[in-house]
Amino acid sequence: MTLVIQILSIMFPIVAIVAIGWGLGRISSLDMGTANRLNIDVFVPALVFSAFSDKAFSLAPHISLALAGLVIVLGAGVIALIISKTTHYSFRTIAPPMMFHNAGNVGLPIMSLAFGKPGLVTGLVLFLVGNITHYGLGTYILSAGQGIKILLRQAVIWAAIFALIINMSSFVIPDSVMLPITMLGQIAIPLMLFSLGVKIASIDFQEWKIGVLFGALSPVIGFAIAFLIVMLFDLNEIQAGSLLLFGALPPAVMNFLFAERFNQQPKSVASIVLIGNLFAMITLPLALAYVLTQYTI
Repeated sequence: MTLVIQILSIMFPIVAIVAIGWGLGRISSLDMGTANRLNIDVFVPALVFSAFSDKAFSLAPHISLALAGLVIVLGAGVIALIISKTTHYSFRTIAPPMMFHNAGNVGLPIMSLAFGKPGLVTGLVLFLVGNITHYGLGTYILSAGQGIKILLRQAVIWAAIFALIINMSSFVIPDSVMLPITMLGQIAIPLMLFSLGVKIASIDFQEWKIGVLFGALSPVIGFAIAFLIVMLFDLNEIQAGSLLLFGALPPAVMNFLFAERFNQQPKSVASIVLIGNLFAMITLPLALAYVLTQYTI
């Protein structure tokens, strides 16, 4: 019963904010375009900057975690390639939703709620891995080589670079300067969840068969790869638990936006994203149950 209460306490805030976004998205025509741009360009970079510039944070202990996250992304891509070669499904359609998970909207809140501030830090490391590979490799897959140019225009990448430079230097940011940056960063996660709910409300169930297949397959494959990594390599408890949760995350909503932008079967990708995020109501509590029993902090 204690485990059930713990899982509910982690899942409820996430589900509640997504549900509010979904409800308002269903009853009104909310335009989240400006809010989403602000989140990507201002609030998330502020969150990353405030976490990584903190002198208590050290990148060195998390390099193995970042590499493990990269293995999950690339491993899912290899499996997607095998599936595309043996079936009629297009690699460019199924690979991104299988490779790039919802490390921002869902990953950051679930890891921070599960493990506290250390979980937020590991979540941010994995979020950056997912973000860099999505904007880099993901858009390269869809856009015939434009990924690096898009990646270099992302404020979150530069925020991480500058934060790590400050972190490794002797320079200390004054509290009066750091406070507004931290406050801006605190907007990011609730806004991500709310925006996810609004976006889900606007996606329909067209091409539901591909959605069911790959929406369910994505977290299963991700969790399986993460499980193997955790068994084979020496990660601490928070890193191992965060990596397993990272693997079990549903496909990122950004997959649909990229598919729409590059005209790569956007309805199919939308179904994978929608159904994958609905399946997360089952898969994430199961993953949490395993993680919380195996990696108690």
